[in-house]
Amino acid sequence: MSDSPQVEEELPANHTGPKGVINDWRRFKLDSVDQSMPQSKRQLIRQMSSPREDDKERLNRKMSVQEYELIQDEDERCLKRYRKQCMQEMHERLSFGPKFTIVHELESGEDFLQVIEREHRLTPVVVHIYQNGVKGCEQMNSCLDCLALEYCSVKFCRIDAVSTGASERFSSEVLPTLLVYKAGELLGNFLAVNKNFSEEFFATDVEAFLNEYGLLPEKEFTACGDDEEEGGEVE
Repeated sequence: MSDSPQVEEELPANHTGPKGVINDWRRFKLDSVDQSMPQSKRQLIRQMSSPREDDKERLNRKMSVQEYELIQDEDERCLKRYRKQCMQEMHERLSFGPKFTIVHELESGEDFLQVIEREHRLTPVVVHIYQNGVKGCEQMNSCLDCLALEYCSVKFCRIDAVSTGASERFSSEVLPTLLVYKAGELLGNFLAVNKNFSEEFFATDVEAFLNEYGLLPEKEFTACGDDEEEGGEVE
């Protein structure tokens, strides 16, 4: 058995145990120290983030009020950035399939069939069949424009009833119609869907309706107002 002192191995980034999380946090904190910060402040933060044996005496002394406030404020800002980065990395690992942010206009019945049959098997496809001048169609188009920004893993499409090649099946009495597909399978068929809402309806109403049938995935991760708060940092 060797008498040489054991040295604790540095855990790799993104390690999952408690020690790995602490090491990841320290590494992130050191990397994120603002280079525009005065040298004395940067040195103090680095000492607190990665203490060495010869720093213990200095760190064990009583901390001044200014030092305490500096460490506390910097910790809060750094923790927000660290949490945001972890959430983004986790979201990227769990995200599958293509991403969309707009409602796609389908020009023909062939486009309609292709988007159903050829889309990624994990991608829900919501198709709005509309006709200009029919009550509720314009509102539905506006609602889907909003939802497309919030549900990037869903492919939202719209097509004029005449362009489908089956306008006799989609008369004005059954419009607006919402069809929901996944992996080529029809999951939802909602004729005159506006009858489920009040006369004036919004994106949240359509969202709640689709969620009631379990047809929408969880919303995409979006950064909260951390950047706004960080923008107000003062040296």
